[in-house]
Amino acid sequence: MPIDSTVVGREGPARTHRWSAADTLLYAVAVGAGMDDPTRELAFTTENTAGVRQRVLPSFGVLLTHAPLPRLGSYDPAGLVHAEQSFTLSRPIPAEGTARARTRVTGVYDKGSGALVVTESTATCPDGEVLVTARSAVFIRGEGGFGGERGPRDTWRLPDRAPDRAVTYPTRPEQALLYRLSGDRNPLHSDPRFAARAGFDRPILHGLCTYGVTGRALLHELAGSDPARLRGMSGRFTATVFPGQSLTVEMWAQQDTALFRTRTDDGTIVIDRGRAWVE
Repeated sequence: MPIDSTVVGREGPARTHRWSAADTLLYAVAVGAGMDDPTRELAFTTENTAGVRQRVLPSFGVLLTHAPLPRLGSYDPAGLVHAEQSFTLSRPIPAEGTARARTRVTGVYDKGSGALVVTESTATCPDGEVLVTARSAVFIRGEGGFGGERGPRDTWRLPDRAPDRAVTYPTRPEQALLYRLSGDRNPLHSDPRFAARAGFDRPILHGLCTYGVTGRALLHELAGSDPARLRGMSGRFTATVFPGQSLTVEMWAQQDTALFRTRTDDGTIVIDRGRAWVE
């Protein structure tokens, strides 16, 4: 069995993240901020606009939790896909700062056709405060069938009414080339040969770029564009997005959370089981 199911509970080495105002500005542009109207999201895309204080998109917090995993075993990296992602914030992210990230494996589940590896990561400030907690899952094709547990079931249910809000954001043909500058240099998103090994006829958009575009929609539509009000979000990646496709985010208000899902312009659901925590 190439995937080591006994890795549950192990932590990888810590990684220190230092980010600048330029890094947070780049991230905002990389997830499409300012694309339709360059003057609409200046708090996230500029640092010197008169009367506008620089703010940080909440989904940038996922980048701050990136840290090496403990060794999972041996597998073809072309068979690994991002399956789920969530984050929660203790407070808004500053435009620049330092945090120490660490990742622990919390589950390895047998899905038959592959293995689902679930992790939890934290980004801790120098004063000891946990700024971001993130949970992530990756699906590794061909690594299932080892007789392990299938994992917990999600209770998310699609509301039986039309969305309370829906908004459509475009992506650029070169969106993946922009997003990779935020740190994810996986060749699946830039190298046609590598993409072909994974079964795609051209490079695909990063799942976390789709996630960031979705996070912008939630921020503006549900939290009044105030990063202090969007405390977190979660979702499951269900299909790929190609750079240049438009993304529509459908949202349903709930008493304590909002539910959402994201689809492409041809109707394909690419993020489902979405939840957003808004104050």
